[in-house]
Amino acid sequence: MSAGAGSRTRQARLTHRPVRSWLVAAGLLTGIVILSITALGMGDYPLNPAEVLVALTGGGGFDSTVVLQWRLPRITAALVFGTALALSGALFQTLTRNPLGSPDIIGFSTGAYTGVLLATVGLGGATVAGGAIGTSLGALIGGLGTALIVYLLAYRDGVQGFRLIVVGIGITAALHAVNSWILLRAQSETAMGAAIWGAGSLGLTSWSAVLPAIGIVLAVTPLLLLAVRPLRQLELGDDVAASHGVRVEPTRLAILGIGVLLTALVTAATGPIAFVALAAPQIARLLARSPGIPLVNSALMGALVLLGSDLIAQQALAQPIPVGMVTVVLGGGYLAALLAYQARKD
Repeated sequence: MSAGAGSRTRQARLTHRPVRSWLVAAGLLTGIVILSITALGMGDYPLNPAEVLVALTGGGGFDSTVVLQWRLPRITAALVFGTALALSGALFQTLTRNPLGSPDIIGFSTGAYTGVLLATVGLGGATVAGGAIGTSLGALIGGLGTALIVYLLAYRDGVQGFRLIVVGIGITAALHAVNSWILLRAQSETAMGAAIWGAGSLGLTSWSAVLPAIGIVLAVTPLLLLAVRPLRQLELGDDVAASHGVRVEPTRLAILGIGVLLTALVTAATGPIAFVALAAPQIARLLARSPGIPLVNSALMGALVLLGSDLIAQQALAQPIPVGMVTVVLGGGYLAALLAYQARKD
């Protein structure tokens, strides 16, 4: 093949890559709409798709109450929180240049959970009054504190992705021990509630919990937009990014902070929901055949994965289970497949 033909082939690939990415995004969005309508109609009071659409307009009487007040907050939460988790995972995986780079693996989700336990249970085992604000602050402080510890321990003339992941795995193990100690010292009823909440559930979501979460995600969106260009520069390597005027370490730390904020938001509202942040960005990248991790497709995939997992959690068994249990099972299988693939690749 001549040099000119090779150049045209590469140009054709570059031209078709955005088209494929948009097609994947359209497919994911269609899947979200279909799954949302299906979920709105399922439950002890079943509705067909036509009845759901009428109820969404407010003209369905009792059907509208069921759809708009009882079911829609949970589905909205699944979509918003799935988006937040997937974007967080996309940021971490791009920074570490490793498919294992995820707030679940690195320990930021566990740190946010530790912060929530300290805010609600306390070191002495007694229940601490704090409400939603105290829980949110605990999650944010715990996640940011964990991120800072991991960053400092992994820093050696800069932060390498693999070293960050290894340090994060060690910190995660230590935090699991701390969380168990806090629960053991807590009063039995408080410990039981905290343990159930720690499985990750969307069962107690309401508009009062969903609307602030949507507001925070929207507030973080401009920061994400500002981070896209330096994130892509960092993806090419620290030296290339620095040559293009990017302040490498401050930028990396700022992007880590955005990812931790998104993770802490979900943890404060639902408890830690594992593996969505790990799997969604990589699945989106494979579908789009993208050289990097596409943020928009990752967000849509995260929303679809969490909504589908919650539908399984509610309908697959005789009794509903926390959605975090479903994502752990699905994510565990994905992680095993990923590790096997990486072993064969190496």
